[in-house]
Amino acid sequence: MHRRTLLRPDGRALHLYARAPLPDDLSADGLLLAPPRAGSHLRWHPLRGEWVVYATHRQDRTFLPSAAANPLAPMHDPALPTEVPAGPWEIAAFDNRFPALSTGGGEAPELPVPTRPGDGACEVVVFGQDPTASLGSLPLAQIELLFEVWGDRTRELGARPEIQYVFPFENRGVEVGVTLNHPHGQIYAYPFVPPIPARALALQAEHWAANGRGLVEDLIQEERDAGTRLLYESPEAVAWMPVFARYAYEVWVAPTRAVPTLADLLPAERTAFARALKTVLLKYDGLWGTPFPYLLVFHQAPTDGRPHPEAHLHIELYPPLRMPGRLKYLAGTEIGAGVFTADTLPEEKAAELRAVPVTLA
Repeated sequence: MHRRTLLRPDGRALHLYARAPLPDDLSADGLLLAPPRAGSHLRWHPLRGEWVVYATHRQDRTFLPSAAANPLAPMHDPALPTEVPAGPWEIAAFDNRFPALSTGGGEAPELPVPTRPGDGACEVVVFGQDPTASLGSLPLAQIELLFEVWGDRTRELGARPEIQYVFPFENRGVEVGVTLNHPHGQIYAYPFVPPIPARALALQAEHWAANGRGLVEDLIQEERDAGTRLLYESPEAVAWMPVFARYAYEVWVAPTRAVPTLADLLPAERTAFARALKTVLLKYDGLWGTPFPYLLVFHQAPTDGRPHPEAHLHIELYPPLRMPGRLKYLAGTEIGAGVFTADTLPEEKAAELRAVPVTLA
């Protein structure tokens, strides 16, 4: 992997990645978008035991602009304002113009509950230069490079003393709130471990202490033994629908080895991970013959400087609750109590996805 880091006129960092060496004349000097908006703070929720981020400036962020106004679309035209320069780069990562968390954060007001500045980082990761592509349509080699980029960003962001957890994710489709059509994801680097990963890590730590093995590692072995919910299997990576899936078509993807973070993947594991993820995404799109909206999130070890033998890197994919021909709303039991009621069985939905033929390229 080759990387070139540039500094934009507005002070934001821009990281360009490619499999081949990048030319020396790449420049960010002409990228003249308006200065970024930042400044947020955190408030403690005493009954949930978690931090809430307040970033009101994000209401001004770009939402589904026309192609001419889309800062990611006209990348080939240097006369238009852009986030990335023309050149032979394949993947780009840069500081978000409207970050929920940022270096230096914002001033924390004095309130009846604990508060703190919104320190952290929010980056956008552009998956490629084709605005009509999707993550699943990218060549396998580019998806593999993307895993290496995610690992590089995890390593660099996680090395900051204020960062405790690096969280890459992708929202695909307006159904799940996408504000730009160009294929891209984001990375949030938090000054704390978010509550859902924290709870999962605590349960994994309990399992490790009791059994001397990882919980996700054991779940993977059980799924491989059963076989009925597997969507992809190789010696290095698997994709499956969990037996306890809360969403219809929820899928997990993971290396078979208990890898703690994206930065710790071996080359063969990145290759297999890319094949497993592309297989799932192609099955999603092939299920109804239309682009399939989803949330893709990574779970990995915290970057707090302590060992986490319990952590097992994996992807969780959640489809929207609105499916072709049917609609399910989150009700009081899901939103208020956190108790999901599933009206489909994982075995049935896994069988539907398993039946979709895909060709990897």
